[in-house]
Amino acid sequence: MPTVENQESASLPRWSVADVHESFSSRSFTDAMERAGATVSRMEQLFDQHNVRAIEPRAPHDADGQAADAVIKAFNTTVEESEILGAYIYATVSTDSRHEQAQGLLSELETLDARVSPLLARLADWVASLGAEALATVSVEAREHLGPLQRLQARSEHQMSEAEEGLYSELGTTGSSAWGRLQGDLTSQLSVDVHLPSGTANMPMAAVRGLATDTDLATRKAAYDAEMQAWPTIAVACAAAMNSIKGEANTVNRRRNWNSPLDASLYGNSVSRATFEAMQSAVHASLPDFRKWMRVKAQLAGDTNGLSWWNLFAPLSVSPGAISWDEGISLVKGAFASYSDQLSHLVDRSLAEQWIDAEPRSGKVGGAFCMSFVKDRSLVLLNWSGSVDSAQTTAHELGHAYHNTQLAERTALQKRVPMALAETASIFCETLVVEEGLRKLQGDDRLALLNVDLIGASQVVVDIHSRFLFETEVFARRQHRTLGVSELNEIMLSAQRDAYGDGIDQSTAHPHMWVLKPHYYGSHFYNWPYTYGLLFGLGLYARFQHDPEHFRSGYDDVLSRAGMDTAEQLGEAFGLDVTDEAFWTASLDVLRARMTDFNTLAQKHL
Repeated sequence: MPTVENQESASLPRWSVADVHESFSSRSFTDAMERAGATVSRMEQLFDQHNVRAIEPRAPHDADGQAADAVIKAFNTTVEESEILGAYIYATVSTDSRHEQAQGLLSELETLDARVSPLLARLADWVASLGAEALATVSVEAREHLGPLQRLQARSEHQMSEAEEGLYSELGTTGSSAWGRLQGDLTSQLSVDVHLPSGTANMPMAAVRGLATDTDLATRKAAYDAEMQAWPTIAVACAAAMNSIKGEANTVNRRRNWNSPLDASLYGNSVSRATFEAMQSAVHASLPDFRKWMRVKAQLAGDTNGLSWWNLFAPLSVSPGAISWDEGISLVKGAFASYSDQLSHLVDRSLAEQWIDAEPRSGKVGGAFCMSFVKDRSLVLLNWSGSVDSAQTTAHELGHAYHNTQLAERTALQKRVPMALAETASIFCETLVVEEGLRKLQGDDRLALLNVDLIGASQVVVDIHSRFLFETEVFARRQHRTLGVSELNEIMLSAQRDAYGDGIDQSTAHPHMWVLKPHYYGSHFYNWPYTYGLLFGLGLYARFQHDPEHFRSGYDDVLSRAGMDTAEQLGEAFGLDVTDEAFWTASLDVLRARMTDFNTLAQKHL
């Protein structure tokens, strides 16, 4: 007889990409792979034909305009085809990392991508030699892509020679990219015995992590204990990956004349140093407020020395408990309908067209993500745990999918959206779910929802601040030597101590968090853009509340321009000055008000 848990798991949706290609052996797929290689070869020839590379600076002429039209069109076509193939292959790799054929095909495609990356570097140098604005006067394509070309022109100041950029891109497939895939394979295939109150069960780590939101204290503690046993078994290999990836980044950033890895990250996210520092200052000022909230939650959980790590994500005893997938998706759809029918319809479409893979299982990567696929369609990966938090994560990822529908008509160059700006729609959609719930609920029901919301906010503000501190220190020490497992653990504990303070019981802090977070291994300073996204999204929601119709009239266009404008320009489109600390403080004040509300409602339970 199947258990209720197994029945729920069996009913969770899985995505399907079979309408694009039936299988890896289908004629359409093999033709697409062959065509991808031929397309890259033609683009390389085109770049050589027009001498698109660093040249002596001069004013562009009509022939340069014709060359720009040709190479920009070719680049967009090549990248778009490659991204569809990559998403199709990764749909299997991310849900079954043991699938060796898919892993091999992904590696093959990465080799092709390694040939495209140097061409983008050459385009940046060529645009810088001619001037983006001047080139736009003789090229239609350059005018349509002026924002992205201006960013490429700025990038040119931070590039190695053409030969070095080409070599680095080629070596990346056996360097940082390979190390990142190793970490993904190890963490997705890891399983561990969890000593649950009902008996011992061997579970994949994605499912173990999901138990952090379980209503039963003993179950949460058992999951925490299992994590403490499991992560060290792969820590040596992940430390080797971390050292290789961050060491490579230090070397390349130095050769590209970046003063620090953070400067490279700010450029990559189209965020100025002034904007970043304004946000960080506001975040640092908010930490005592989050710690106070954690101490109140600790009292509710029965902790006496700050919140135990296994209670960080705990629902309250007054919470309604687990929710089904159908209840969760209905909650999301209802909240989306409060904004627009178009947004609500996206939920129906994602289910009808099988965009979503929600079931946690062995071999599937942890966490959640959304990746664009064909035209305005996305693929959404979740690890559904049956909590309200899972519903909010679903809203978040479907927000990315909505953003992708607005980017669908943009070209590959126009929709290279930085991570910080890519969080705009996702956070806005998550906020819709929270605000819709708070509008309806009072008393303990309201307290329970506030708990879920503030758990997420504390992760994005406080925990991500700890990750920023961790990565800053790792980069600094990696300049001189490699770091061992115990040193990485120590850095993580120190970062958590500085961020969480007395909000948590430091004796229960999580030293292995660096092992399991994939973003450390796929990008650099991935952390702060999520904070940016949360706080910018709260600011946008305030604008929506102030004038809903005016907001709706411009929102979709702004989303479509997220890969074309800077963070400051996107803020200005809504009348927001993101360089002003007051903007970030106002967004954090929304969270402060929710914490005050939580603390007040909690008093009768203390």
